[in-house]
Amino acid sequence: QVELVESGGGLVQAGGSLRLSCAASGSILRIRRRGWFRQAPGKQRELVATITTGGNTNYADSVKGRFTISRDNAKNTVDLQMNTLKPEDTGVYYCNVLSGTFDTTNYWGQGTQVTVSS
Repeated sequence: QVELVESGGGLVQAGGSLRLSCAASGSILRIRRRGWFRQAPGKQRELVATITTGGNTNYADSVKGRFTISRDNAKNTVDLQMNTLKPEDTGVYYCNVLSGTFDTTNYWGQGTQVTVSS
């Protein structure tokens, strides 16, 4: 059974930093991509950043230059370093792993709350 466990959320003032970590337990075959998504109150879940097993990254425009995603394929972890946080970054952050080639599977963590005060 696969489980993704996030850590590192919390309350921070605007301009501050947080680092989120996600560790996967269990075996996930043919991982294509790891990433972070977030959901603010009353809004849909949105992509924050993704990274492929080869190291190619993709960021939402709103976080480019402030957030950095990294992964360790051997340890099956993915981190998100968040700098210069803004109140609009507030939300529940979810770790995601996409696996498979033709039939894909999305794995999700339970989410960790990030609150940025102004």
